[in-house]
Amino acid sequence: MKNRLLVLLLALSAGASAREVNIRVLATTDLHGNIYAWDYFTGREVPRGLAKISTLIAAERAGNPNTLLIDCGDTIQGAPLEGVYQHFVRTGSFPSKITPVAPLTVDPMMLAMNALHYDVMTIGNHEWNFGLKNLNAARSAAHFPWISANIGTTTGSTAKPFEPWFIKVVDGVKIAIIGITTPGEPTWETPDHYTGYRFLQGKAAAARAVADVKQKEHPDVVIIAAHAGLEKEVKNGVITNEDTRFDNLPGENMVHEIATQVPGIDAIIFGHTHSELAGARLGDVLLMQPRNWGMSLGEMDFKLDSGADGHWRVLSKNSRVIPVTNKTASDEAILQMAKPYHETAELYLNTPVTQSPVAMDAAVARVQDSPMIDMVQQVQLHYAKADVSFASILNGGLKIAQGPMTIRQIAGLYIYDNTLYAIEGDGKMVRAALENAARYYRTCTGDCTTGPLINPDMISYNYDMAAGVEYEIDLRQPEGHRIQNLRYHGKPLEDSQKLRIAVNNYRSGGGAGYLMFRDAKVVWRSTEEIRELMIDYFSGGKPVPAKAVGNWKVIPEAAEAELIRETSREGPRLK
Repeated sequence: MKNRLLVLLLALSAGASAREVNIRVLATTDLHGNIYAWDYFTGREVPRGLAKISTLIAAERAGNPNTLLIDCGDTIQGAPLEGVYQHFVRTGSFPSKITPVAPLTVDPMMLAMNALHYDVMTIGNHEWNFGLKNLNAARSAAHFPWISANIGTTTGSTAKPFEPWFIKVVDGVKIAIIGITTPGEPTWETPDHYTGYRFLQGKAAAARAVADVKQKEHPDVVIIAAHAGLEKEVKNGVITNEDTRFDNLPGENMVHEIATQVPGIDAIIFGHTHSELAGARLGDVLLMQPRNWGMSLGEMDFKLDSGADGHWRVLSKNSRVIPVTNKTASDEAILQMAKPYHETAELYLNTPVTQSPVAMDAAVARVQDSPMIDMVQQVQLHYAKADVSFASILNGGLKIAQGPMTIRQIAGLYIYDNTLYAIEGDGKMVRAALENAARYYRTCTGDCTTGPLINPDMISYNYDMAAGVEYEIDLRQPEGHRIQNLRYHGKPLEDSQKLRIAVNNYRSGGGAGYLMFRDAKVVWRSTEEIRELMIDYFSGGKPVPAKAVGNWKVIPEAAEAELIRETSREGPRLK
């Protein structure tokens, strides 16, 4: 009888000590300098940005105070609100000699993220775009750590190392956040932008970090915060889409690999690919990716219980994304904090540059030669002193009216902070690059009057057009055999013809299938972004082209007409 009573008392004691805890992890990624709900390239309000995300964060924290807030990187590059400030940090002056509306002394994204009490951020690849001076300034301004388990320092380096993980105890639960960064910086950036750092492969670094953190910290929950894409479908492990074969550098997107091959992980929150995912699992690993530019807030909820032994067990976990909409209110405190940066960016964007002699629409500029793409090519050929130039339409929604042209329109035409390279190449390289670009189209059949003829598996900004050569793209031919009548100075372009070729720094890295550029010798690099080169070029009196050069076209004519119909927002004509 005494033994039974003792067992009952022990059971009651264990039950009394057990309790349940609900932990909430909120996440953003790929904010790219978006604080205001504002499209700087069109000058209109849009449902995105950290000011609106702040409102969602407040609501979710109110629902559960046991909350962490993390970011998965790519924060300090992108929107002109950040870009103008980064130019000042790098050069000591503001672009186009504008005078800011107020002193701008601290990185605006760090100001806003500090105010929102972020706990930790994984460093992204775009944090390196402006060089180490800018990276270190932003990192020093953050009131939260920047982490990455696969970025190390070189021997004898004075570079400040990144911690591999972040630990926080929330209501008695110890949570480990491990950072993983896509390792492509040596391909994408010039060496001076990462001097002293080395980039390791993500899966091996994640495995080491998980093992180490479990041994040293004994966390109850382990979460990977990765600035890297999934690469494969969750359901069946196949490549996400056809174009992934070409778009990814080796090891660039390794989340699927980490989730399925590294034991001991409870969840992975990731970014980099500007997609969105929630409620997904790979085995027992919960996955989530919020949208880029502050278009949604990611949320993970963990329910845990603790027994008499003091060990927490995860009872359940789930994830969702909360979209930002036009009805989502902007946090006025965040807007006021960023207002001087926003107004300075607007002052810069409204600076007059030149005159556009014609109206231009980027939507059709991907299917027939346009003065819009020729503007970019003209600048690249000039500054790189190149024979041939490759460029793409980066913003398919841009329209430029006839008349005065400001920096806003030029910035809208070249929305990324790429720099310009001149590389040594030949005719064979040019042909291979054009064949790769021609994957943007589908092969047409029959009379080529029905669509769609645009390949949805190729990201549109990876479709490059060339200047300095003449060619036709025959959609009746299969991939790899579409470039016809390729000519240079009026004569057939020989594979052996030596050429100086203008490309941007990202294209030179060989991503998106442009492997022919990867090992080419770089003979010149610009010190300014291509956007600034364009501003300098046209503000210096060079005229905007009134008509297209017409050096390339899609054939047959029926296919071109169908493509124009598709891209001019009429949609494809279907059988």
